[in-house]
Amino acid sequence: MSFSGKYQLESHENFEAFMKVVGIPDELIQKGKDLKSISEIEETGDDFKVTVTTGSNVITNCFTIGKETELQTLTGEKVKGVVVRDGNKLKVSLKGIESVTELTDANTIVNTMSVGGIVYKRISKRM
Repeated sequence: MSFSGKYQLESHENFEAFMKVVGIPDELIQKGKDLKSISEIEETGDDFKVTVTTGSNVITNCFTIGKETELQTLTGEKVKGVVVRDGNKLKVSLKGIESVTELTDANTIVNTMSVGGIVYKRISKRM
């Protein structure tokens, strides 16, 4: 299955606790907790472009599976990482945050990010 498409956040779990741990200020957490982000994924072979728009905040990351690249984190910081593909999952570790994005069916993406025992889960549906 291809990840390509546009997805809207449908639900999430542990948003506030996770955002606090990664250093997002409380006022931004409160503003962001009810926003429905939109993720647009372009997949061409092993090359990906992922754009996540949350309110006025836009993060775009481009990467090639298995190759080190610079990726922007939730805090806006840019760090080097290697995205690997495991079946219908994309996995990356950035500054101690383990991220797994899974295409669970043709229309659903589940992203889990974990750090320090806190797991943030996002479920997005194809638009």
